[in-house]
Amino acid sequence: MISSRSRIAFPALSVIGALLLGALFITLSGHDPVAAYTVLFIEAFGSVSGITDTLVKAAPLLLAGVGLVVAYKSSIWTIGAEGQLLMGALASVWLGLTLTDVPGYLLIPLIMVASFLAGAGLAMIAGVLKAKIGVNEIITTLMLNNIAYYFILYLVSGPMKTPEVGYNQTRIISPQAFLPILIADTRLHAGVLLAIVAAVFIYVLVERTSLGYKIKAVGYSPKAARYAGISIPQNILIVMFVSGGLAGLAGMGEVLGVHHLLMVDISPGYGYTAILVALLARLNPIATIASAFLFAGLLNGSVAMQRGAGVPSSLVQIIQALVVIFVLASEYMTREKR
Repeated sequence: MISSRSRIAFPALSVIGALLLGALFITLSGHDPVAAYTVLFIEAFGSVSGITDTLVKAAPLLLAGVGLVVAYKSSIWTIGAEGQLLMGALASVWLGLTLTDVPGYLLIPLIMVASFLAGAGLAMIAGVLKAKIGVNEIITTLMLNNIAYYFILYLVSGPMKTPEVGYNQTRIISPQAFLPILIADTRLHAGVLLAIVAAVFIYVLVERTSLGYKIKAVGYSPKAARYAGISIPQNILIVMFVSGGLAGLAGMGEVLGVHHLLMVDISPGYGYTAILVALLARLNPIATIASAFLFAGLLNGSVAMQRGAGVPSSLVQIIQALVVIFVLASEYMTREKR
């Protein structure tokens, strides 16, 4: 067994190792790593506006990340959170533009349900193909991401495009659908609280319910789970539904809390970064909160690092990849120790 201290130490060491190796890359690019990291961390964590902006970026990462935790716990390796997020955003915009006379206390919950179902619906396509005929979920979810992206591109540049601006986007949704702002003069919206509640809920679901036991049992050994009477196809459909729905809620938060409209680049790859969030947290829903906050800080500070220290923001993506490499290496050593 692995001690709780080791469960904390391995991800922390992974982050430290990635930052140190990232400093080497920054040095090789001809820049000062100390100055670069100073600018990055001050921008992301050094002020009220920086922390709140980091929390805003952490919300979609957390929602999509805990959704992926559910799937990965069951050894369903979906990478479809990006497309599911886009479908959730589309459902949010459509209702926000259509139901303009509905009061906010009814409209916002309705949009939440619709965005969850939109994300879950896209995920279920891959889930059904996996459960019924064994199609690899990595391939199908990747293809569905592209389908969702180009469908959104078609809509915002055609049928749903607003004529008032030249950029490909929809009109602004009804103000009744805006999520409440938690701190005045910041962008911190109630979707951040929703993401934290979702992480706690998934923790209880996975660790404290019979359904969570079945999910983990299938992930540990499908043959043993089948022998114990657990339906593998049913389990696949359940985890894909929950995972896709949470990613759909991430899209809802971006529409109702941040942009208030739909555009093709509403997500800067949140669905893909959520994979890193889940892996760094070692598939622990509660640890995903800290993991999402860290990656959101890297995203929030990368532009400032480029502006203030002259370091290309793409190096932040290298650092994120290094975090995953170190996490996988620690996981391998853990398995060898077992």
